[in-house]
Amino acid sequence: MVPVSDVLEDPAPPALRQPGAVAVFDFGRPTTLAREHSRMLELAMETFARQWGTHLTARVRVKSQVSSELVLMQTYDEYAASLPLTTAMVLCRLGGTESKAVIQFPTSAGLGLVALMLGGSGASKPPERKFTQIEQALVQRLMEDALENLRYSLDSMLTVPITLDTVQYNSQFAQAAAPSDLMIVASFTIRVGAQVAAATVAIPAEILLAGLGAVNPTDTTDNARKRITEQLAHVPVDVALQLTSTTILPSTILNLAVGDVLPLPHPKHQPVNVAVDGLPLAYAALGSKGSRLAGVIVTTEENPH
Repeated sequence: MVPVSDVLEDPAPPALRQPGAVAVFDFGRPTTLAREHSRMLELAMETFARQWGTHLTARVRVKSQVSSELVLMQTYDEYAASLPLTTAMVLCRLGGTESKAVIQFPTSAGLGLVALMLGGSGASKPPERKFTQIEQALVQRLMEDALENLRYSLDSMLTVPITLDTVQYNSQFAQAAAPSDLMIVASFTIRVGAQVAAATVAIPAEILLAGLGAVNPTDTTDNARKRITEQLAHVPVDVALQLTSTTILPSTILNLAVGDVLPLPHPKHQPVNVAVDGLPLAYAALGSKGSRLAGVIVTTEENPH
């Protein structure tokens, strides 16, 4: 990719990379995603990464790949603290809310992409600085592609329109949300050619969790017994027609040979048992249906078990 001054091999926030770090947990407002929601977001971000890498390849004409590394939920204050002090933060407006989404990447990475778009080789090391108006316009074209990929990947999880707003360069001053607001943060590794850089995407949790509830709805426990009974009526079970059993000695079993006959105490004209999981529930007379042997139910009985 773009040459970057600091190659980040592990895009996870520093708080996640410090062994033994103690974090305060608010049970009234947990910052842990439900397993089902986490898996759905991971799949969506993997799709976004593939799409983003394809568009980058087309824009800069260098083979590019974006890999999704981590998806978690944390406060905006924690997210901002995990970022470098100087970095490119593209803020995105979300319809119906004051909080904003963020696409973050090193400014040197953005400058390197601009150089490639303008026909450069990307061999020189871009400085860490703000974008000029022309550079910012070219970066915004890349971000428009990224937003299009994000809308496609999140699909019905993103229930509000998202559009580009401004670019900020100081992670401590870019107020995309209130410090205590929860954000869904996804970390990515971007590879363009032999160069590697880290990027993150942060979206207010209230936006995505509302969509996740609609995509993967949960149900109440009201009338649970009735629902279980209705479901059991559609569960397939094995049914067997059984003759009356007999008792024989182990020596008889051990000496069985082809052609031997085992007498059964079942009368010839007595109905056979209709058993479900070994429990007799009815009696049936032997009959046929077409070329198949069948049982015609003649009586039923209620089993207390």
